[in-house]
Amino acid sequence: MAIDIAGDATNRWRIGHRRLVRGTLVPAWVVLGVVALAHLAGVSLPVPARYGVLLVTLVLFGLPHGAADHHSVVRALDIDLTPRFLLGFCAGYLLLAGAYTVVWFLAPVLAFLFFLALTWFHWGQGDVYSMATLADGAYLRDSLVGALSIVVRGGLPMLVPLLFFPERYSAVARAVVGLFAPGADWFSVLVTSEIRLLLGCGFASLTVLALVLGARRATSRHSWRIDAGETLLLWVYFAVVPPVLAIGVYFAVWHSLRHISRLVELDRRALAALDRGAVRQTVGRFVRDALPATVGAVLLFGGFALAVPESVGSVPDIGGVYLVLLAVLTLPHVVVVSWLDVRQGLWRPNGSL
Repeated sequence: MAIDIAGDATNRWRIGHRRLVRGTLVPAWVVLGVVALAHLAGVSLPVPARYGVLLVTLVLFGLPHGAADHHSVVRALDIDLTPRFLLGFCAGYLLLAGAYTVVWFLAPVLAFLFFLALTWFHWGQGDVYSMATLADGAYLRDSLVGALSIVVRGGLPMLVPLLFFPERYSAVARAVVGLFAPGADWFSVLVTSEIRLLLGCGFASLTVLALVLGARRATSRHSWRIDAGETLLLWVYFAVVPPVLAIGVYFAVWHSLRHISRLVELDRRALAALDRGAVRQTVGRFVRDALPATVGAVLLFGGFALAVPESVGSVPDIGGVYLVLLAVLTLPHVVVVSWLDVRQGLWRPNGSL
């Protein structure tokens, strides 16, 4: 069942939808706020524990949130999931992932930079969709406001950590690329004070511009205040929480949870169960849908650990393998999500980004 976001707003704001909003937005605000306050108060986890959080998010949220992509397509098309469709879908998915994997082995620096750009777009894309639906922010479908918001929302988790934690950010980059090209010192140019100052001023200006234009176009002040509040929260969060931990928590309770809520809205039975207050049934349906592909991705993770040229012996190395796996699966996932945006009306001229 395709959810037309440009359709009847009253129909979308039913009981199940309101529960979905409360269960998606509020927990993310609370968790990120608590983590940020803890670090402002001087509480800090050791590095192995930060990577532990990152890896736990892989199994519990990161892989599952994209593991139901095939279900999202058939539900958006309102067709049955047939063996023939599943075979074709998996073939296309693995073809894209496989091609990107080859790039990692042949040109790891290029592959990593592409991963940063792709994730920047995808995380911005996910937040704009959530704000346009869960927060009823129709003004984000304006072409200029929407484009700026994608840049800002995606840049908060991808750029702000570089501005405030340059050495830790570059250490992660070296760990990932070092699995394929050890000793490559290619990231240092981006962590100089001059470059970071330039990037920071430019990105802060874009943030203000996006919010000001959003305020001018918004018909609902409540929706805009949510947008502005989230933007401020994410700025503070990524400025004070070390990157590995910050990304791990954000990926789990912010990005993945919002995408899962989108999948729930596509599932008639899951949303009907939520209407009745049967949260366990709703969660159970998603787990059932995502479990097979999640198990397959975990096995693929083991294969990557064995296939990379350099041995994987430390916690950062394991984290690096995780990020490479996430990268190759992100490419086909972004294709699916971008198609959903078109299918569900996010890019239509009468209500388009």
